[in-house]
Amino acid sequence: MKKNILISSVFAALILLGSCAKLDRAPETNFSDTDFWNTEVDLMNAANRLYQQMGGYGPDNRADDNTNQNIDAISTGNRSVPSTDGNWNNPYNMIFTANNILEKGVKAKVSESVRNRYFAEARFFRAYAYAQLIEKYGDVPLVLKTLSVDDPDLNMPRTARETVAKAIYDDLDFASVWLPTRAALPAAQYGRITKSTAWALKARVGLEEGTRAKFNGVTGWQDHLNVAVAAATSVMGQGHTLFANYLGEFTHLGDGISNTENLLIKQYLLTVLTHNTSRDLENGRIAPTRNLIRQFLYSDGLPAWNSDQTPSATRSTLFVPEASEASYNTILDNRDPRITTLVYRAGEQSYQRAWVPQTSLGSRTAYAGKKGFDAADWASNGNATVQRNIIRYAEVLLIYAEAKFELTESISDADLNLTVNALRTRAGFAPRLSNAFVTTNGLSMREEIRRERTVELSLEYFRFGDLIRWKTAETVMPKPILGGKYIASEWVGTNASALNLNADGVLVVEDATKRKFNAARDYLYPVPLNEIALSNNNVKQNPGWQ
Repeated sequence: MKKNILISSVFAALILLGSCAKLDRAPETNFSDTDFWNTEVDLMNAANRLYQQMGGYGPDNRADDNTNQNIDAISTGNRSVPSTDGNWNNPYNMIFTANNILEKGVKAKVSESVRNRYFAEARFFRAYAYAQLIEKYGDVPLVLKTLSVDDPDLNMPRTARETVAKAIYDDLDFASVWLPTRAALPAAQYGRITKSTAWALKARVGLEEGTRAKFNGVTGWQDHLNVAVAAATSVMGQGHTLFANYLGEFTHLGDGISNTENLLIKQYLLTVLTHNTSRDLENGRIAPTRNLIRQFLYSDGLPAWNSDQTPSATRSTLFVPEASEASYNTILDNRDPRITTLVYRAGEQSYQRAWVPQTSLGSRTAYAGKKGFDAADWASNGNATVQRNIIRYAEVLLIYAEAKFELTESISDADLNLTVNALRTRAGFAPRLSNAFVTTNGLSMREEIRRERTVELSLEYFRFGDLIRWKTAETVMPKPILGGKYIASEWVGTNASALNLNADGVLVVEDATKRKFNAARDYLYPVPLNEIALSNNNVKQNPGWQ
């Protein structure tokens, strides 16, 4: 941890939000503190660094929903203990930036409300960083100040997860007091966080900590779920709405302050930051799996598979057994309309051409990912600017539904209408989830709420974390990763002998014999070896990684 806490905070070379003007300033390390930390502009520019430090786009292939061109070591259970890891380093870099602002910003000649607005941003992002750390590592060193080279706290041990979670809540409570409301945020400051953002993150952490504790038999889980419900309720009172076009939410159509579904974004359009997501989709670096497609309901509102890849007790009459699928598109027929936003059908115009099922372009599943593809971004190779939605209102609705259910293992139809059914309405999916529907069809309400989350938030970096907090990863992760159904007449130019097909003629992307999940080890990430050594071994390794 020592080397990360001491990394100097270099201010962004541009104003990330509200303007495309660049900062005509040298890095902080090139001038004295007396030349900075004096005005509101100084505080804003310092806080801009935090927005820059947020993670951007990138394939997430850790679970069973998505593959890359290469096999992912986390997904297959074959990773080793790293010497260093950005999953640890990057959040601590953000924490240093936040602590630096909170300590040096006190000298700014501004009103209390102005100072606290930017202190609220610093404390939000400190909480955001710690939320990432405890999700992956559990206990982590809690650093709430900047540390000098001779500070004994450089060697501090890990702090209990529950204590860190309390610090996260404290930071977010402060942020929710001093940040502006969504309605009060000036258009020129679009992208800066609001009270809704702070409450939404608090709801996310509450659900994470509450469900993780519940399914691991840890006391106090109800307190976290109550936090999640209360925080989500606060967001729901701020006038947010779901963007009318679900697929548009992930293209340039969804950019801009008029879209109130977006609560926290990584902004690209008004900055020199770029990504390449549309080309990643085309080249198979983001390739949805059959495992994910199985989660989508049929048009009668009934499933075929559970979230753990086992057959559902009641199966839709529209379900076609995989051995009997007559075409590549069969599994995509008669489904929740969101399936049409996830992947291209065979013959549908995609990228540069009508999609022909194949693995030669990089997609190991033979499915062509659509969600997040933007034609304008694709045309500008390496210069994509669609914003990344890190927290959106749809997630808040799902948090509310899941937390309400898990508290008492029941949920009212009114709450289902506020949440799950609102998402289905936006998607144009007619069947409604209700207690009567679940009972009549022998379904599990927990399973259907989880399904809704998996479908709505598909390919948005949630699946692996959800399997971890639900404690189902040990069941799901060792199962094979499957792709499209091979039909020779449709897979033009593909040599079937080069494919690994199962008895049903379905593409096997990763065989079960090559996948494993060690329940005694893999529910937490390994602590990087350098962090243990630099703490004089006060930071201890997670169980099973020694």
